[in-house]
Amino acid sequence: MSPRRRRLLGALAVLVTVAVIAVIARLGAGSSAPPLRQDEAGPVLLIPGYGGNTRSLEQLAIVLRADGHTAEVVTAVGDGTGDLRAQARNLARAAERAVAAGAPSVDVVGYSAGGVVARIWITELGGARIARRVITLGSPHHGTQVAAIGAAFTPSSCPTACRQLVPDSPLLGGLRPLPPGTRWVSLWTRNDDTVTPPASARLDGALNVELQSVCSALTLSHGGLPVDPLVQGIIEQALTPAGLTTAPAPSQCDQLRTTAG
Repeated sequence: MSPRRRRLLGALAVLVTVAVIAVIARLGAGSSAPPLRQDEAGPVLLIPGYGGNTRSLEQLAIVLRADGHTAEVVTAVGDGTGDLRAQARNLARAAERAVAAGAPSVDVVGYSAGGVVARIWITELGGARIARRVITLGSPHHGTQVAAIGAAFTPSSCPTACRQLVPDSPLLGGLRPLPPGTRWVSLWTRNDDTVTPPASARLDGALNVELQSVCSALTLSHGGLPVDPLVQGIIEQALTPAGLTTAPAPSQCDQLRTTAG
C-alpha cells in the first residue's frame, strides 16, 4: 500500500471515530431524564401482594385520599399468583397512564409481594424515570421460608409467584440493585409471620425501618401492615415533599400513630 493511500485510510478512520463518538454523546444526552421534582407529587399507586387481595389497601387508599392524595389500587393480573414480572408490566401500564394523563410522576406503595413487583418495575422496566417515591410494606425482597416450604412439600399449591418468592430463586437472585437516586422506604415488623425471616424486607439502597424501632411495644403481624396507624403515619410522612431521610425516632411514635387521615 502506498504512503498516500495509508494516509487517506488513516484520515478516514479518524473521521469515523469522531462521528461515532458524537452519535454516542447525542444518544446519551437524549436518554438522560431531568431529576423528578420532589415537591410535586402525582398519584399514589398501591400494589397488592400475593393473591391480589385489595381489601386492606383500599382502606389505606381512603386514608391517603383524606390526606389530599390521589390514590389508586392497581388490580393484580389474574388471581395474583402468576408471574411477578407480569404484575410489574401491569404496574408499568398504570404508571404510564397516570403520566400520560398529566401526572408529573407517581408514588408507589407495594404491600408484601407487591414490593417485589415495584422493584422489578424500577430495575427492569424503567420505573425509576417516573417514580418519585417507593414505599414497601413487609416485602420479601430476599424471599420467604414460607414459600420455600410450600415449594418443597406442596409444589402443586405453590404457583409461579410462590416459587419466585423462594429465597435465592432465579427471579430474586437476578434482580439488579436499586438505581442511584431512587427514594425508597422499606417498612417491616419483627412479628411478621408470612415473610420469614422478617428482615428479608431489608433492601440495600432503601431507608429500612423496623417498626418496633419507632414504637417498641408494637405487636403487628404481616396482615395488619396496610391498616396499622403507625404504618399509615409513616407512609404519609414519606410522601411529603421533604420525605424521609432517616428512620423516625421513638419520640415520634404517638404523633405518627395519630397522623393518618
